[in-house]
Amino acid sequence: MSYKLLSSTLFAAAALTASTSAFATHYPFTIDNCGQKNTYEHAPERVVTIGQHETELMLALGLKDKIVGTSVWFGPLPKAYSQDATSLKRLSDNSPSFEAVLGQKPDLVEAQYTYHVGKQGEVATRGQFEDLGVHTWISPSDCVGKGLTDSSNSDGARSVPFSVDLLYREITDLAKIFNVEAQGKTLNAQLAQRIEKAQKAANSSALKAKDTKVVFWFSSSRLKGDAWVAGNSGAPEWIADALGLDNVVDSNQEWPAVSWETIAADNPDYIVLAKMDRRLYPADDIKKKIAFLKNDPVTKQMTAIKQNHIIVVPAMSLNPSLRNVDAVEQIGQKIGQMK
Repeated sequence: MSYKLLSSTLFAAAALTASTSAFATHYPFTIDNCGQKNTYEHAPERVVTIGQHETELMLALGLKDKIVGTSVWFGPLPKAYSQDATSLKRLSDNSPSFEAVLGQKPDLVEAQYTYHVGKQGEVATRGQFEDLGVHTWISPSDCVGKGLTDSSNSDGARSVPFSVDLLYREITDLAKIFNVEAQGKTLNAQLAQRIEKAQKAANSSALKAKDTKVVFWFSSSRLKGDAWVAGNSGAPEWIADALGLDNVVDSNQEWPAVSWETIAADNPDYIVLAKMDRRLYPADDIKKKIAFLKNDPVTKQMTAIKQNHIIVVPAMSLNPSLRNVDAVEQIGQKIGQMK
């Protein structure tokens, strides 16, 4: 077991053995989030989520009634929350406007990515919200051990590899902010149990074949252009590591743009494709992705394509989120069926 997986297991074990006594949050409560300290006088009552992970995390913590607006959607909600879809207010499927967010009169805005709420935030900066008395939250997965540079052609580089410890941390912190620590402990324990089960299944089914190579394709700015594929430090690398697969892309960028000639030269055994409802780019369409791979003179020569080792998973499961565990389970099962 790798250090990344071991650290997560140890964290989870601590959560499982912790006292089940729930301690109420004492307000005012101050917490550091991505280098910014916020003091909460009470649990937030009106929350706008910018990023599907934040929406799903609020639902998982039983905080649906706190959500007054959502945005940045990649696809449907998990089955467990599918009935909530119609009652959640969508401000936008993609980035909402600053005015649309403020129109919901939020006391907290939760962002999945610094891209939307950060120094160069597409929606706004944290300061713009804070100046109006609106607290902000950014998922630790998008700031801890990660730096964004102007020269990056991707979603930024990671100096520290992604680990589910960051998800456990976010669950714990938000549960504290909203005074639902018992729900946070339960959710962490459930994730830990699923991770342990998925790892055992991967080991027992001999998925950990030596030198089995994989590539994760999210999207592309142009269908026939360089592909946005997973680097070796993000959530897909954690997924590959859990299954004993070798990610062919050696980059600390989260989603670097890599030529298909380079990918084909590494000749992956499996290719994992992100399926999404978003349509910002032609390659967001899963049907167009598959058609391109099977017909392009370069890509169709890859072992993964010749053997039809194409695995489709929801895009959300390849971004740091609660769904990373889903990806380990789904990819492991599909590879087992293909062998």
